[in-house]
Amino acid sequence: MSADEAQILRERAYAFLRNARRLLDEGEHDLAAFCIEQFCQLLIKHKLLLRLGSYPRTHSLVRLMRLLDSAVGGALSSFIDENITVLARMEDVYITARYLPRRLERREVEELLSFAERLGEVVEGV
Repeated sequence: MSADEAQILRERAYAFLRNARRLLDEGEHDLAAFCIEQFCQLLIKHKLLLRLGSYPRTHSLVRLMRLLDSAVGGALSSFIDENITVLARMEDVYITARYLPRRLERREVEELLSFAERLGEVVEGV
């Protein structure tokens, strides 16, 4: 692991967040949701890379958050417990946006975006 690799993941994460906002404004709700999930996933992986030197090859936000929580001495436990449903929902959105013929509503995606912004603050803070 290099600091450059971690920085690339962080930059890419925030690029996904910017794209999510733009896509939401353009009415592309499914793609916006996918980008929101990618922001969360890459930001957590960025932090895992800094803390542990690697990260698992998984898309599970719950698994990634629990691993990061373990790496930071349990500092994320209450956030994970309070938001387990949203984290699991975000995992479902990843699959839905990529593979299933279901359209997401704007309000759903706005809620995911709001959560992702909070998650970003929490992850950046550990």
